[in-house]
Amino acid sequence: MVSVNNLSLQFGKRVLFDEVSLKFGNGNCYGVIGANGAGKSTFLKILTGDIDPTTGQVIIEPGKRMAVLKQNHFEFDEVPVLDTVVMGHSKLWQIMQEKDAIYAKPDFSEADGVKASELEHEFSEMNGWNAQSDAAALLSNLGITEDLHYVLMHELNGSQKVRVLLAQAIFGNPDILILDEPTNDLDIHTVTWLEDFLLDFKNLVIVVSHDRHFLDTVCTHIVDIDFKAIKLFTGNYSFWYQSSQLALSQRAAANKKAEEKRKELTEFILRFSANVSKSRQATSRRKLLEKISLDDIQPSSRKYPAIIFQQKREAGDQILRVENLSYALGENQLFTNLDFYVNKGDKIAVLSKDSLAITSLFQILADELKPDRGAFQFGQTITPAYLPNENSEYFKSNENLVDWLRQFSEEKDEMYIRGFLGKMLFSGEEVFKKCSVLSGGEKVRCMISRCMLAGANLLILDEPTNHLDLESIQAFNNGLRDFPGTVLFTSHDHEFTETVANRIIEIGPNGFIDKLMTYDEYITSEKVNEQKELLYV
Repeated sequence: MVSVNNLSLQFGKRVLFDEVSLKFGNGNCYGVIGANGAGKSTFLKILTGDIDPTTGQVIIEPGKRMAVLKQNHFEFDEVPVLDTVVMGHSKLWQIMQEKDAIYAKPDFSEADGVKASELEHEFSEMNGWNAQSDAAALLSNLGITEDLHYVLMHELNGSQKVRVLLAQAIFGNPDILILDEPTNDLDIHTVTWLEDFLLDFKNLVIVVSHDRHFLDTVCTHIVDIDFKAIKLFTGNYSFWYQSSQLALSQRAAANKKAEEKRKELTEFILRFSANVSKSRQATSRRKLLEKISLDDIQPSSRKYPAIIFQQKREAGDQILRVENLSYALGENQLFTNLDFYVNKGDKIAVLSKDSLAITSLFQILADELKPDRGAFQFGQTITPAYLPNENSEYFKSNENLVDWLRQFSEEKDEMYIRGFLGKMLFSGEEVFKKCSVLSGGEKVRCMISRCMLAGANLLILDEPTNHLDLESIQAFNNGLRDFPGTVLFTSHDHEFTETVANRIIEIGPNGFIDKLMTYDEYITSEKVNEQKELLYV
């Protein structure tokens, strides 16, 4: 349905892609992955025609309609919400406008009648009579309530605009659907609805996302952008990651016999196929894995940071006591009467409908805010480390990275400091970069270096995966699972939360819920969902 032939893209001396040829088939969902700056969004813009390649071409099967998730959140500011969605089907919207213009003419002629009749026929064939009701249903499923369907787009907040633009992209059953980070700003229930929608979607989907759970659920193939090449692999993200790691370990064991390698790879494919068949993935997607060639499994050339948290001191039994803690921002009560113990080894995911409530709680625990009421106390053996969501205050100097990290270390030796930066992939001359020129992802990697350097036995992490690429998220995920200490964290990354947390605390203006269970158990528990309603009334 979509072919990419000998595609190259070059900016000055920098080559982003070189001689890439791929085919995207109907009925499949392709997840595009790559390190930050590898060109994922740029590749999508080439497919949609927003950017011209240096050489090569993109060929779309004639007559097929492509829909794209818009990234300009202000493009439709003066358009009613419902109309914005329908405008996603440009041909249908054009016919609607032409019809309305003809019927509004004061001197309606016989020729106008003939034209109107032709337009009505096209309109009917496109199921136009159901357009507004279909658009309204999409909006409701994406959390845009009916009272907002007729307001202008500029009256919505950022999260609501994202949902409307997502409804616009999927409206009218496009033949080709291009989605760049579609889960941003969506809550877990809306993400689940989108996953179900894409699983039932019969046409072609190409998506960029940092959400591994989302990629695992919806993708039949992974498109890996790495070192100027773009390669296509059968399977979802976890299959790609685990198979590439297996191939890498096999390559490292150079003396392993070829037959042993084949047996290990074959067993891996069969085991993964069986797991997929038990998930929400369709049977046809499992069969794709069963047909995979062993030659398709290749080691990745990606570099993963070494995120390893080591405690300088093992914690005692007294970790953290929170007593009747309350905090409000003006008239906005963020949480009330929080009262809980943190036990040794707990890995607690803190949830709330209002992310400001979680950030405020973590800032109180980090002594950056004072509560309105209540108190908290760390155990005598506790060394906490805090990773804030907003880190700009830490990077106002013009120091290089070595000097920046040195200020947080008792050990001042440069090689010691560079070791922690090196674990986060700052090597060679990169360690002398100035703080003022760092990207969002680089700043987060520096902050992680700072946390590792602290040797803490209690980590407090506010959206730690923000701005990170999939490689860093995967490494962070593994590092927290292996960490023997205690963790309080919040994250919108489903896989991260599910695989790290053994306890969930949800906070709201009217109280809190505290459950010793996994994230998936928590979000599917009917009893918990009944309790949640009381938190936010």
